[in-house]
Amino acid sequence: MPSHLLPISNPPSHSSLGHPIPAPSAIPSAASTATMLVKAGEHDPTASLLFSSSFEDDKAISIKPLLPRTLSYSATTTTTTSTSSSCYQQRRRRIASENSLSSLSTASARRQAFGRDVGHAAAETFLVTRLSLKLLRYLGVGYKWITRFLALGCYALLLIPGFLQVGYYYFFSCQIRRSIVYGDQPRNRLDLYLPKNSDGPKPVIAFVTGGAWIIGYKAWGCLLGQQLSERDIIVACIDYRNFPQGTMSDMVKDASQGISFVCNNIAEYGGDPDRIYLMGQSAGAHIAACTLLEQAIKEAGEGESTSWSVSQIKAYFGLSGGYNLLNLIDYFHNRGLYRSIFLSIMEGEESLRRFSPEVVVQDPNIRNAISLLPPIILFHGTADYSIPSDDSKNFADTLQRVGVKAEAILYEGKTHTDLFLQDPMRGGSDQLFEDLVGHIHAGDTEALTKDAVAPPRKRLVPEFMLQLARRVSPF
Repeated sequence: MPSHLLPISNPPSHSSLGHPIPAPSAIPSAASTATMLVKAGEHDPTASLLFSSSFEDDKAISIKPLLPRTLSYSATTTTTTSTSSSCYQQRRRRIASENSLSSLSTASARRQAFGRDVGHAAAETFLVTRLSLKLLRYLGVGYKWITRFLALGCYALLLIPGFLQVGYYYFFSCQIRRSIVYGDQPRNRLDLYLPKNSDGPKPVIAFVTGGAWIIGYKAWGCLLGQQLSERDIIVACIDYRNFPQGTMSDMVKDASQGISFVCNNIAEYGGDPDRIYLMGQSAGAHIAACTLLEQAIKEAGEGESTSWSVSQIKAYFGLSGGYNLLNLIDYFHNRGLYRSIFLSIMEGEESLRRFSPEVVVQDPNIRNAISLLPPIILFHGTADYSIPSDDSKNFADTLQRVGVKAEAILYEGKTHTDLFLQDPMRGGSDQLFEDLVGHIHAGDTEALTKDAVAPPRKRLVPEFMLQLARRVSPF
């Protein structure tokens, strides 16, 4: 019976892959028998497996690693550790770099902020100097103003300790938002004095500073703003064009725009739009009173476009103001504010009535407008020789006669500057400040409780210097 096993001829000396195949004599017998026999007509898995095993062993020998497995693992571990260490060092360098950049950025921001403050201080100083020189130019070189100018220099020198402290607060306090734009005219700016805490909407005072209609400036209200903000009251000091940059109509227009900004935007700064008070001092009291009356007349008329309402003002506070220019023009002339200059400021003699609030409120044709006015409280010192206290008293009496709720509060022996400068710089408690805060916080039990335990204000100037300043004051 013929055999089913057929011999396989010798393979070629080279495989198709180009690798030499060992001669049969060199192959072990078991492997040789297994690899050279195959069942005829069938696929023998065993033979295939053995051939594959032989091929894989050959392949394994051809790609044998140069290093032992243990050394290779050790090298891999070392490489991984080295890579991790490198990444860690890179991360540390990156964090250090970021911290360094952050520190540099913070330091740069601080330097920029300080630079802005210094630049602002320089600009403000230049403006004040220019205003003072302008005042002297318009007042001329009469002996009255020469002596008053010398007295003003002595007065300022005696109060310099207080001015330096207030000035530092003005330029560097984070509680002040300086030079907020409220209009498109020159000097249409205002300063906001904000309380430190923000626990609910705060009452607001829109304040118009004095300055004889010639040197008025928003920074003059810094001391008042600082002290009222300590009692949780926001103060907006409104700047306006002075003479000769503008006349009385321009000042009233600017003040009205500033009040409009406060009424419509103060909520964004933590103010209560339902508790806004209007206040002015000296010439600023006169400007604010004229502005309030003009707004009431507009509202009482037909078709007038207004951006704020008299009804938004809870009360008007007038400090040492003049309200009847017909009675004051000669008084001012005798004190050095000469008639020609004063009439230029007020746009001529024919405009004196228009800009005299005491005269305007007596016009029977504007009864409807007068009924719109808020309560009016006028503060004045009886020893004021810049503007007599009788002017406030007479205005309050006139307002009462025409049906306006009004009162005049007079402070015995107080001068024009006592109420606004010397007394606040004295520290402690002064009557005007307490009366003002009392009116604003009336009906607010929580605020009144805080006022009762509020710490006394600190003294800014020694008493003997205050007394000397009072004696030499030209106001």
